[in-house]
Amino acid sequence: MASTLLASMAIMMCSLMAVLMTNSNGGYRGLRGKDFVLGDTSDLALSIKFFSILICFLLAFLLNVQSIRYYSHAGLLINVPARSQRAAPPLASEYVAAALNRGSYFWSLGLRAFYLSFPMFLWIFGPVPMLVSCLGLVLMLYFLDVHSGWGENGEEEEEEEREEEDWVVHGQC
Repeated sequence: MASTLLASMAIMMCSLMAVLMTNSNGGYRGLRGKDFVLGDTSDLALSIKFFSILICFLLAFLLNVQSIRYYSHAGLLINVPARSQRAAPPLASEYVAAALNRGSYFWSLGLRAFYLSFPMFLWIFGPVPMLVSCLGLVLMLYFLDVHSGWGENGEEEEEEEREEEDWVVHGQC
């Protein structure tokens, strides 16, 4: 559902960027001469900036559509009975898991394309806001992606879980 929402939002934003780029009344060219705009505001520079945002949203749309595709495929594969599959059941479950993992991978990439669109949007207002948002994005992704506590308590918890399973299996609860 999140992939569908993000894909719809990405294509809507692509349409908005295309309208801003092709507006015959000047559209985004009204940004020129404003005090809050820093950096190059020539026609070519603004076209490049809006086109970069458009490409970013198109990429987000395509990645989210691939995510929907793989999630739907995994949903269909989960419901196939094991006896009707050509491969051995363990191989079939690995194939379903791989399809589900690919779907989540494409969803993650699509979400990152949305994250990248924010610094691209701030690029319209100049290089300084873009630089600040890029640094903030790098810090945010670092804290989202890096977890330093994987090995600290994980081994102890696994031993406790094994002991609990032994008690339950042997009827000693």
